[in-house]
This record gives sequence, structure tokens and C-alpha cells, in this order.
Amino acid sequence: MDLSTLRLVHSILEERGIRRAATAEGRPASSASAALRRVEAVLSVPLVRRDGQALVPTLDAEARLPRFAEIAEAAAALAALGKGGETRPAVSLAALARFAATARAGSINGAAKTLGLGQPQLTRQLSHLEAAIGCKLLARSATGIACTPAGLEALALAERIGAAWESLSTASAERFRRSAATWRLGAIIPFGHESEIAAMLARLAVAWRAARPRQPLFLSSTTADELVSGLKNRRFDLILLDTDRYPAEFEGSLIGRSRLALAGPRRLDSAEKQDFATLLCQYPIAVPSPRSGLRQMTDRFLEATLSPAERTRLTLVEVDSIPVIINLVLDHGHLSVLPEHSVANINPPPTLLPLDDAYQQSLSLVWPRDALSRKAAETMLALLTKT
Repeated sequence: MDLSTLRLVHSILEERGIRRAATAEGRPASSASAALRRVEAVLSVPLVRRDGQALVPTLDAEARLPRFAEIAEAAAALAALGKGGETRPAVSLAALARFAATARAGSINGAAKTLGLGQPQLTRQLSHLEAAIGCKLLARSATGIACTPAGLEALALAERIGAAWESLSTASAERFRRSAATWRLGAIIPFGHESEIAAMLARLAVAWRAARPRQPLFLSSTTADELVSGLKNRRFDLILLDTDRYPAEFEGSLIGRSRLALAGPRRLDSAEKQDFATLLCQYPIAVPSPRSGLRQMTDRFLEATLSPAERTRLTLVEVDSIPVIINLVLDHGHLSVLPEHSVANINPPPTLLPLDDAYQQSLSLVWPRDALSRKAAETMLALLTKT
């Protein structure tokens, strides 16, 4: 790791953009992007997320931002020691650590032995560091070495940078240790605490703890698109999708299917229940986000039931919250396509008009194509079958 890379990443977090940071640092955008990837890989932490056209620091990055700022400030002061003034020398953290060890030891030979390096190798590295910064850091004599005035300043800065980086990497190492022992399951958002999926996940959490007490299970719920994205970037180890379709790069297993129904107000009369097309055109329809498997099935049902002209006249109310959708159906005269079993538990339930067997909510467990993930999936599938 080097100071130029860390300064670029600090600028990305401050400027909230790759191109803006590259411009501020006088570097190509490709270098800024590569610097971000490299630091994220070393720290095992995602540092940014995209919000429209901007990059927003993650919560992990916000917590680490003071350390990045400290390194950037010290790196600027180190560069200012040189003849070139405010430059950006390609100085590695390893070189700074070796310089600090040599300055404290007062002898290149003694420092080389401590560091496990040959004396000529350490001498070359120190010379390269002085050339990169642009000033002499160590004065050599028959009795050993001593820091020049610039060297004393550089020593303080090097130790400050080393401490900040150690704080960053130690926090990430601890986070990695914890996350490496934890299996992260992403799941679709349950309909409520009484829903079938919520009950199944609760039973799974209990069964997993009994089966693998040393490997905690972390559960998180979001939309189908976010689940797939999270599996690709390894934010999740396995995901539970409400569809039987998933990218070919993954493996998966169908867990079960739930019949879907058109849910409507309790006051629907018998005549209204007879004609789906008329019913859909008379009431507003609450639908979940297009990123969900349930929405995809809803769209299929609407396309099969209504003509293109009829679909243009529909009143669709898009809500990315199933509890809100259920309230729209129960209390505000909306329709929605929902799993029959989940909403039938509501007391009293909405009017439920079962759909054809072609319209069902599938539940699939999906995982990456590697042996470790497959083994965890086998354990989870066995537990899901029992529960």
C-alpha cells in the first residue's frame, strides 16, 4: 500500500466521485478507480455505494474517514518536505515503516537485522525513499546514523501515518474475522411477523444455531434485485428469492411454491368477483417494486388478463412495502396480487380470489458456484426441509 493510493481514496470519499477526485489529485480517473478497488480489497470493506450519479461513503467508510484524512494530511506534509514542495511521491507504507525502524535503531545494520533484510537492500530502499520525497532524511557517520532536521519531521509523520493505517487495518481485520465466521443469508422481505416466510426464517435461525453454534447466521431482508446484487459482490453468502429464475452464474434449489390470489376489499360483492378484467379496471392496484419477484408475477398476470388498451387505463400504486400494500387493500379499496397463504392469516382476511396455478410465488435458495457455499447450502436446505 502506498500514500498516493490512500490519498486518492480519501479524495474519492470527500469528493463523492471518481472523476472529481481524479481531477482534484491530478490523476487519471482509471487510477482513482483502481485505487478504490485496491483499498477495498485490502480492508475487506466496501467504502462507497452509488446513489444516482454520486458515490456515497458507506457507514464503514464514514467511521474510517478520520483515519483516511489523517493519512492524507500527513502525506501532504511529508511531500512538502521535499524540494518539489506539494508533490505526491510514490511512497509505500512499508518504506516508511523501515525508515522509522532505522531512525529509531540509529544503525542501518541493526535495523536490517531486526527487519530481516540485508544491509545493502535496506540501504537502497532508504535511498529510494529520500529520492521520492526529495530531501535527505538520514545523516551517516562512522558511529551510525542520525536524522536530519527534515528526517526528524519525516519520522514523526511516518509514525503518524503508520498508526493511522494500523488503526484502519486492525479494525478491518477484526471485522473480517467476525464476518468470516458468520454466514450471511439475504431473504425477500416477509409480509409481516405472522407470514409464512417470517415464521420459516425464525425457525431456520433457531435450527442453524443448534446445528452450527460456532458459525452465526446473519439474516437480512431486501428486494430480489438487491439480493442478487449482494450475492454477486459477496455481501451475502446465500439468498432466498421469491422467484425460480436467477443468473446462470449461481446454483440454486427450489424450496417451494405458494399460490397467488387477487386480494381486494372485504366489501366486494359476488358480481364483482366474477370478472377479473372488470375488477382490475375499477379499483386502484397496489404493486410492489419492479425489483421484486412478486411484481414480475403481477405484471405477467396483468398482461395475460387485460388488453394493451386496458392496461394503459390502470391505476397502479407502487409501494416498496408489503405491510403498506396490505393496508391499502384492507382499508383503502385497493387490489393487489399476494400469496394466498400469507394474507389468509389476517383476521378478518381481505377478499381473496385465487389465481390460476400458472401464477405462483416460488421460493428458491441460491448460492455461488463454489464448494464452500454449496456445503452451507446443503446444510440450510436440510434445515429448511425439517422446519
